[in-house]
Amino acid sequence: MSPVPGAVPVAVPVAVTGATGQVGGRVARRLAAAGVPQRLLVRDPSRAPDLPGATVVAAPYGDGDAVRRALEGTSTVFMVSASESADRVDQHRAFVDAAAAAGVEHLVYLSFQGAAPDATFTLARDHWATEEHVRTRGLVHTFLRDSLYADFLPGLVGEDGVIRGPANDGRVAAVAQDDVADAAVAVLRDPAAHAGRTHDLTGPQPLTLAEVADTITAVTGRPVRYHAETVEEAFASRASYGAPGWQVEAWVSTYTAIAAGELAGVSSAVEDLTGRPATPLERLLRGPA
Repeated sequence: MSPVPGAVPVAVPVAVTGATGQVGGRVARRLAAAGVPQRLLVRDPSRAPDLPGATVVAAPYGDGDAVRRALEGTSTVFMVSASESADRVDQHRAFVDAAAAAGVEHLVYLSFQGAAPDATFTLARDHWATEEHVRTRGLVHTFLRDSLYADFLPGLVGEDGVIRGPANDGRVAAVAQDDVADAAVAVLRDPAAHAGRTHDLTGPQPLTLAEVADTITAVTGRPVRYHAETVEEAFASRASYGAPGWQVEAWVSTYTAIAAGELAGVSSAVEDLTGRPATPLERLLRGPA
């Protein structure tokens, strides 16, 4: 990965959370390739990637003391949201409090498009609450609000080749995880230029789930179609998984947020930050050239 033009050299480690996950791992690998020293905060060090210039520290989000110790001496923190749970906002607040106590200079938080207290997608409300806590603590910050991950769209297809959900004809500008990681690295390598800013990270065009199904069919050859469930049907079909009520509501509200038009917005932020256009779903599905 080439250096970001005009980036300020990083003399102290950048702290990266979620390095054992999809986006955090991508960010950590890109920073390592660029020679940026980093400290990886993980729950399970045995799962952390072995990267040059990176040290690994066990620091679960909810353990404020461990997080504070892990963040001491770092300049900028990339905070990926914790795993979905009923107490996720509490974990986030504990992490933010620890970052403030450690004297972190800049917090870059991976939030969600349309984060708001009344967002249709229930987990976007969690992201808004986290953003508000970051502001309350007075931390210099940048919020990266990504759309749904385009990488996950094939996973919506059932064994019968049908995508089911109450999205109706709504559209979603789903974003590739590689695009999110590249955008995050651009910010982390020159954080001062993005202080106080919020960037929406989206794909290049909003698609209906019927168009998503058609694209998957065209690229993979597997017949896929979209069936618009009612909200009642969606809750009933997902209740069989035995998940807690808050999680079932989150799953269903992913689709109703699309129906409400809350994920249809397209931003130029990926191209602005990375210098290249956002990745279309078709290209993502085809894999590396």
